[in-house]
Amino acid sequence: MVYDVAVVGSGFSAIAETVNLLRLLPPSASIAVVGDDPGFGRGTAYRTELHVHRLNVPAARMSIFADQPDDFVVWLRDQKRGVPPDGFASRDDFGRYLRDRLALLLRNRDTRPTLHFIKAKATACDQCTVGRVAFQLDNGTNLEAANVVLCLGVGNAELPVDPAGVKGILRERIVSNPWRLGWLSHVEPSQTVCILGSGLTMVDQVLALRAHGHRGRIHVLSRRGLASHPHLTRKVVPVVPELPSSREISMILAALRRQVRTGADWRGVMDGLRPLTQGLWQELSHAQKSRFLRHALAWWNIHRHRLAPDVFKRLEALLGDGTVTVRKGFLQTIEEDERQLAFAFRPRGGVGGIRMRADWIINCTGMERAGIAHSPLLRQMLEDGLISADKLGLGICVSRNAQVLDRDGSTQPGLFAVGALTAGQFWEITAVPDIRVQARNVAVAISEYLPGVADI
Repeated sequence: MVYDVAVVGSGFSAIAETVNLLRLLPPSASIAVVGDDPGFGRGTAYRTELHVHRLNVPAARMSIFADQPDDFVVWLRDQKRGVPPDGFASRDDFGRYLRDRLALLLRNRDTRPTLHFIKAKATACDQCTVGRVAFQLDNGTNLEAANVVLCLGVGNAELPVDPAGVKGILRERIVSNPWRLGWLSHVEPSQTVCILGSGLTMVDQVLALRAHGHRGRIHVLSRRGLASHPHLTRKVVPVVPELPSSREISMILAALRRQVRTGADWRGVMDGLRPLTQGLWQELSHAQKSRFLRHALAWWNIHRHRLAPDVFKRLEALLGDGTVTVRKGFLQTIEEDERQLAFAFRPRGGVGGIRMRADWIINCTGMERAGIAHSPLLRQMLEDGLISADKLGLGICVSRNAQVLDRDGSTQPGLFAVGALTAGQFWEITAVPDIRVQARNVAVAISEYLPGVADI
């Protein structure tokens, strides 16, 4: 069987694409969803069952449907969750919402396309021509589709240093992927934990440790030592940013800072900038994008990706009483030291090194830079020239309508990508409000190739 569309992946991007295809394609169409994650659609972020893990976007902006922005708020109300539109729901609730909305669409068998879930990983692409993309799956079968949407996300960044000399039980206490939550149950209440990275993942893991009864010290080490700012408890009105005509990144940032210094709420300016971000990013030269990533990214992240107010209060209390300490510096080594892990780091702006000890080291340094290494399929497609890597290390190259570009920069007919893999083109493409629009646009583009599609 040759499917009309194959969605490759099982995280949020995959479910966003799937629900849009179910809504837009005719009953005669066929869809295959290929992924090996039993919690389809919940991905890493929304499979957690800890209530302390909150969304960092208000509920009113978290609908999976771009044309029904209040849908998640309606679901929360129907479930009697007590979260207002400007409140911050738990990630577990959002995962349940995604499951329920997919189930609702699947019930309409007579009016929706055929949908098959294939529990497997796509490991290689055998053919990529007009009207036919063929994949090998790790269950020994093959899959063919006229259109394919890659929703593979990006992997976790590797540890900054290689702990090759650490063996045995101490090696097991170096957690490369903190979202494999089994490690939490092995942490003793009084043990010392070192977390590498100070972003949102660090906050999640600190709260998870406390929820599991941990009461020991937590050292946080990152290059800049910056943690995310909070959302306000009151609603913030977006402010139209006063952007200069120049597309020099230093002049853009200077203009935004000047606007804030003269009285504009910086949160309002950031929120006002959001609808413009993708277009602004696409206007920047490669050199200007590179400058932004080198010098401004850390500050962008802590202002743009803010914490729910109650989450920030919990973190602030732990910082205030010294349970959590944040240091800025560069990790140099991880070694064994009797029954503990010893790590050395060089303070930012300093000389020499500082040596400390911990019982656990947790890698929360974020996403892998290239965005491809985690996937055997993407590595093979890159080697064969079917895709090309973004020059800034932000996933793969795609056109402005999310069509995949090959080694020569040509679009691959019928081959699309959605989500974090496309950050090189769209930059602001990791949050639900952006992905849902992209997923719908791709579904519309695919629908135009298929016969029998009703007017949308």
